[in-house]
Amino acid sequence: MAVKGTIRAISISEKRGTQKVNVPEAELKVDFGIVGDAHAADWHRQISLLAVESIDKMVTMGAKVAPGNFAENITTEGIDLLKLSIGSKLKLGKAVELEVTQFGKQCHSRCEIYEQVGDCVMPREGIFAKVTMPGRINVGDVIEVIND
Repeated sequence: MAVKGTIRAISISEKRGTQKVNVPEAELKVDFGIVGDAHAADWHRQISLLAVESIDKMVTMGAKVAPGNFAENITTEGIDLLKLSIGSKLKLGKAVELEVTQFGKQCHSRCEIYEQVGDCVMPREGIFAKVTMPGRINVGDVIEVIND
């Protein structure tokens, strides 16, 4: 039985180092990422994902945060991203497929979220993926683990 969840938010930034903004839909290209996102390129971290459940942990700690504030491209709901493995494949919407390439990341400085509550989940609970099948996604689309 496939594990399914939902896309809660899609977030992009036109320039690196700027706050991401939430958008209702996005186009994803193979070997690139999200069209219009500054971090899109032919590398292993084309798309970043973070579970809304992780964001909720930070809210419980007192952080004033919402989907997109962690610079994630896709906020998921209902899938335990940390149970996936490198090479796991995800299907988003009707056609888009992603392959998990990295878990977590090193943060080079203390972000605003860390300054608020003394912690940040993105370095531990965020994951990265590359686009292997192109297409469009919308907030509310199903996200499904197609192999783990």
